[in-house]
Amino acid sequence: MPRKQLHLNAFLMSTGHHEASWRLPESHAEADSDLEHYKNLARIAERGLLDSLFLADGPVLMGDPGRRPAAKLEPTVLLTALAGVTERIGLIATASTSYNEPYNLARRFASLDHVSGGRAGWNIVTTAGADAARNFGLDDTPLHHDRYRRAAEFVEVSTKLWDSWADDAVVADKEAGVHALADRVRTIAHTGEFFRVHGPLNVQRPPQGYPLLVQAGSSEDGKDFAARYAEAVFTAQRTLEEGITFYKDVKQRAEALGRNPDGIKILPGIVPVIGDTEAEARELDAELDRLIVPEYAKRQLAGTLKLDPAELHLDRELPENLPDEDEIEGAKSRYTLVVELARREKLTVRQLIGRLGGGRGHRTFAGTAEQVADTIEHWYDSGAADGFNIMPAVLPSGLEVFVERVVPVLQERGLFRTEYTGATLREHYGLPRPANRLFDTVDTHEGHTGIGLAGLVGANAG
Repeated sequence: MPRKQLHLNAFLMSTGHHEASWRLPESHAEADSDLEHYKNLARIAERGLLDSLFLADGPVLMGDPGRRPAAKLEPTVLLTALAGVTERIGLIATASTSYNEPYNLARRFASLDHVSGGRAGWNIVTTAGADAARNFGLDDTPLHHDRYRRAAEFVEVSTKLWDSWADDAVVADKEAGVHALADRVRTIAHTGEFFRVHGPLNVQRPPQGYPLLVQAGSSEDGKDFAARYAEAVFTAQRTLEEGITFYKDVKQRAEALGRNPDGIKILPGIVPVIGDTEAEARELDAELDRLIVPEYAKRQLAGTLKLDPAELHLDRELPENLPDEDEIEGAKSRYTLVVELARREKLTVRQLIGRLGGGRGHRTFAGTAEQVADTIEHWYDSGAADGFNIMPAVLPSGLEVFVERVVPVLQERGLFRTEYTGATLREHYGLPRPANRLFDTVDTHEGHTGIGLAGLVGANAG
């Protein structure tokens, strides 16, 4: 019997995920705003038959702009441009439920799905940090739990808006002079705790029904949200044991909500540094770490830990008296990951900065292509992952070597596709196109069946 195949996404970040990647002689230091750079990356990833491109985002300038390239093109705009130079690879954009409105965002993702022929995905995040809050007229970040309650209603409204057009609404009958059937386009009349949205959307239903719904948060609220709504979860797990625990936890939460656990794909991030030999890979990794500017990195770490930078000493371990996770209203899961990594391995601040500089807490690995493939296969076979978010330390070279050397090894082992068999992102993930819940349940129009509207929140929202 053929082996079940894993999923691989290319997580693109300007010159690469290592914060010092831009300092290498071959790096394009202004790649963060260069469309041609991203077009090249998209073509490389599609040549490797990867499931999708993934772009992170946030409504704030992240960190000190002196530290590394910090500009970010708006991801749905960038991915729309990349849709024109690719044919099959999926296109996943991060967008915050904290600082957007459902109507505008649902419209943007429906538009991307139409433009790309059904290849869009939405990475749903709640945004922490006072800097982002102040960009929207707030003094500080809304409470963690409140952000997730808003996110849940945001997804509810978005899915209703995508469903506000029946799949058969457009008939384009030129002879009769009827373009769309008026009774197949409806308002949603949503009134909730955070939103009042009348509808309908001014874009017909997306080719995939809904864009693929993705989530990237590992706090308790984040895991509950993922179990209820997500079809893919991007996560940071540094050890196999942590990966297995997270994988089981999210799948069990989904199953407890009546979902098929196979309908939610767990995709840890991995930062591979690949060389012809293990020694060569380790030397490249060490070279990148040597290029980190410690004072920039220390300020960034202090912000994560909610400390004054003066409390951190490069050649000492973290202070004993750190804030408790319950006191953190920002990125709780990232805070916990950083502190546990430092405590478990007794790292000095300088050593911790080096670990985080390569992937911000994601698993980093330096070795040959065979060794990288071995690690991916071991995690996959051990029940820690359904695939991986590939985060090259340096771009484009790190993506090129992964596609040219690692992908063929995975293909030889029967773990990864040798050709695209689907046209949409949902088909790449082996996920069904969702029924239209506003139409398929409230009438008996020919050809439509489905679940009740009560299932809109609590069932698989994708």
